[in-house]
Order: sequence, then C-alpha cells, then structure tokens
Amino acid sequence: MNKMSVLMVGTGEYTTGYVQGAAAAADKRAGVVGVTLFDLRRDGLVGRLLMAGTNGTKFPHIRQHLDKALAKTYRDMDVSFESFPADDIPRDNHAYRLALETMQAGDCAIIFTPDDTHYSIAMEAIDRGLHVLIAKPMVKTLQEHLALTSHARAKGVLVAMEVHKRWDPLYVDARDRIRGLGDFSFFQSYMSQPKSQLETFRAWAGKSSDISYYLNAHHIDFNVWAVGQRARPTVVRASAATGVAHAMQIPTEDTIALVVDWVNVASGNQATAIYTSSWIAPKADVHSQQRFFFMGHGGEIQIDQAHRGYSLATDQSGYNSPNPLFMKFTPNAEGYFSGQDGYGYRSIEAFLRAAEQIRQGRATPDDFNGRLATASDTLLCTAILEAGRRSLDAGGRPIRLDYDEHGIVSGLS
Repeated sequence: MNKMSVLMVGTGEYTTGYVQGAAAAADKRAGVVGVTLFDLRRDGLVGRLLMAGTNGTKFPHIRQHLDKALAKTYRDMDVSFESFPADDIPRDNHAYRLALETMQAGDCAIIFTPDDTHYSIAMEAIDRGLHVLIAKPMVKTLQEHLALTSHARAKGVLVAMEVHKRWDPLYVDARDRIRGLGDFSFFQSYMSQPKSQLETFRAWAGKSSDISYYLNAHHIDFNVWAVGQRARPTVVRASAATGVAHAMQIPTEDTIALVVDWVNVASGNQATAIYTSSWIAPKADVHSQQRFFFMGHGGEIQIDQAHRGYSLATDQSGYNSPNPLFMKFTPNAEGYFSGQDGYGYRSIEAFLRAAEQIRQGRATPDDFNGRLATASDTLLCTAILEAGRRSLDAGGRPIRLDYDEHGIVSGLS
C-alpha cells in the first residue's frame, strides 16, 4: 500500500510560519503543520505532501523561508512539496480543487484557512473520501457542523478539529482530575494575542471571523472535553469591548467575553462559565497569554499555560517565556529536529496515525470518538461559539441551546 498523501490547505502562519513577506513575529515563525509533516515524512508515516493557497506567486518566497527556517536549521529535513496554484498565478481561490483531483480516498487534508471557508473546503475533501483535520473552530455554525458530521459518517471518513491543548500534559492531567471533583460549578478562561495579530489577520478579522471564534474555541473545547456528558451548556450571553481595531480600520471587536449557563445533568445543579479572548494585548514575554480556573464541588484547578517557570533572556530577543512543550524548534545535539513530543506536533500526528489505521482497515472513524476531537465530539464547542456571535449581534440577548431526545444539541433559539 502506498503511503498516504497529505494536502495542506492554507499557507499562512500556522502552516509555514510565513506571513506578509516575512517569518511570523510569533512563537510559530517556523510554522507548525509544515514542519510536523516534513518530519513525519522522514519518519515514514506520510509520503506525498501538497500545499494549496490562493496566491501562487507566494510559493517561491515560502520555499525560501522554509529552506532557511527548516532545511538549513535541521539535519536531513526535506521541505519539498507540490504547490497549487502554479507560481505564476496571482489569484485562484479554488486552487485546492486542483490538488484534490490528484488525491485518492484514504488520503488526508489539513485545513488552516479563514474560518468561513472551512465548511466548503472540508465538504469537498470529504466528497473525495479524504480524512480531514480542521483548525478550530471547525465551522462557524451548528447547522454546518451537523451537516459535516452527517456527510463524514456517510463517506466513512474521519473528521476532527485541531485543538492541541488536548495533548498538553498539564491540560490532560487537569481534565483527568476534574472527573473526580464532583459537580461542575465555575470555569473562567482568558486568552490573548498582541495587537500585531490584527495586522497579521487584517484580511479576515471581523469579516470572516472574530476573536472569540479564533481564541475562545481553545478553552470552550477544553471545558466541554473535561466535563464530558456530565454537564451541558444551556444559555449563552456575550459582551464585547471595541476601539483599537476600529482605529486601525478593522471592523471587529477588540475583546469578547461569553457568559455561559451550564447544568449538571444528573443533579440539576447550575454552573457558570466565562470565556474571554482579546487581540489587543501589549507585546510581552509571551505571544499568547492563556490561563483558566476550574471549580468543582470537590475542588479547584488553575493553569497559567503561558508561564511554566521557564524564562529566557538574550541580546537578540530580550526577555521571554518560551514553551517548548508546544513546539520545540531548537535542534538536538546531533542537529535533528527534536520537537516530536510537543503537543502542537502530537495533535497532528495523532490524527494522521488514526487516519492510517482506518486506511489499513484496522479501525473505523467512530473508534476515535472520545479519543480525538472528532466532529461528533465537538458539536457543543461550535454551538457555544455561534450562540456567542448571535448574542453579540443581538445586543447581548441570551441565546438558548436546544437539545433533542438523545441529549444532542440540535439548534439555537
């Protein structure tokens, strides 16, 4: 059997680390998806690699960037890939279709594009029998999510959301401990990125998505994953702060907070959660502030994900708090890439290894419900995010989550 081919849809920060003509001014200046796949090809898990964007004239620059950031940094790192559209095509919003035509059922697509494009690209990949990993948020509406789930089931393919915090060892331990803390009572999270990200994402910020979809998705998914079937969200209210983005002529909110009512299913006890995200933070020692606090009836947990007691100061970059637990970009003593234990890497690897098991007939997509952030397992995350957007657009009106007779979220009202 040939090795699986993998199509990367999207050529930006998370895939290549290349943004607006230069390496990203972030903790992902060498990308995440690309370097993971190049390394997994060296490992033998994957074979042919493809990358699809909308502007072919960027690819020569991306190749130069990857050559410097990866090939010349790590020993035996092959950064070659097939690109769509061709290098002389300045614009083709559907170049990924050209790539899909060259792929076979059982191959994979990894989608890191503006949020409002996830649904259509994923549906076309599913049509061709590809397993699909999608950046959070998976899609923007509950109805799109339900349709995606149904289509994936009909085609027998695995579809999942890339939420790497599920592989962070501290978050995994916290999730396991939460199961022993009794009823869910209170959750609060905060996640931010610096103002420079508004420039990085100027093309889509406030048009195709907002900061809640982009950042709150992380901790909403964690909260849903941690409490499992024992509690469910019922009502969402949203509020926002504005001013900085508008002054930059970007039509979006600066900071968004979602206040969500929950209920513990067995006891009927109420719980509450507040998820806050912002992209107007000042430049600091970390690219992204991110932390949460959980309270159960039997105890509490808090994690400052941005600070792990590890600091670094250099003449070149000043003071910062690095996080090699996410992606380790420093070569090992032999010069090889050695970031295989990073939870950013493992999140992608776990999906691809699951897809390979399905491809070889040793597993089915349903075997990974409860193990990966599958389409079935992440419905509530999308429902909360969409309800938050609806609440903001309605001046803070409460939006209710409706459930069917099987306890599956089915609509918003």
